[in-house]
Amino acid sequence: MKKCRTVSEYSGSRGFILLLLALFSFQFAHAQKTDAPHPRNIKILDEHKDSKGDLVRVIRYTEGDMMVTQTIIIPKRTFLGMHTPINPDTMKKDLVRVVVDKSHYCVMVLYRNKPIRVYKAVFGPNPMLNKCVEGDRCTPEGWFKIANKNPASKYNKFMGLNYPNDSSIARFNRLKDEGLIPKTARMGGSVGIHGIWPGGDDMIEMGVGWTDGCIAIKNKDIDDLYSLVGVGTSVLVKR
Repeated sequence: MKKCRTVSEYSGSRGFILLLLALFSFQFAHAQKTDAPHPRNIKILDEHKDSKGDLVRVIRYTEGDMMVTQTIIIPKRTFLGMHTPINPDTMKKDLVRVVVDKSHYCVMVLYRNKPIRVYKAVFGPNPMLNKCVEGDRCTPEGWFKIANKNPASKYNKFMGLNYPNDSSIARFNRLKDEGLIPKTARMGGSVGIHGIWPGGDDMIEMGVGWTDGCIAIKNKDIDDLYSLVGVGTSVLVKR
């Protein structure tokens, strides 16, 4: 004989389904909210070199419903695009080190303490600021390690940093104690080095600060960098 379900059983099942739907809706909304919109309608308003020979570029673009104007100062570098021939398969990954130089908009790879790669990079809207709280779109500074590698990111490839680590947690707590950030503030996470959407390399070339605090490089460069580093590779982020 087929057993009939009680009203309480139906109610329990319905409640469970509604709970799952609510959780899915929350996660979808959160993902939509935290994904920074791609910059659109980018225009170079001014571009010149200053007395030091540094490139000064003023750009304007649309991000979501906002019109954003950025002034980018890129110091003169003669070794951007450095590509020393090397076989990634024979490299000792524990001798590789990555230096992210925010002031010079670049990512440098050192092997046995010698530079072998220099890629052009961009960050968030305020690249010279150190990350303080979740949502400030700033890139954290200090020593980190590559904690994970994702070969199928929505931005081509992604190499996550171990942020927050002990030193960044200590700094965060110090900022709270000094009253420089709210007691309810959160640190955030998911900071890493990644590529860009297909056809978006111009954002890197122009220096557009579009990320939420990650380090973005061109897609051909992220493919190359991905082959050179491993989980545990040291990364220094500095200004």
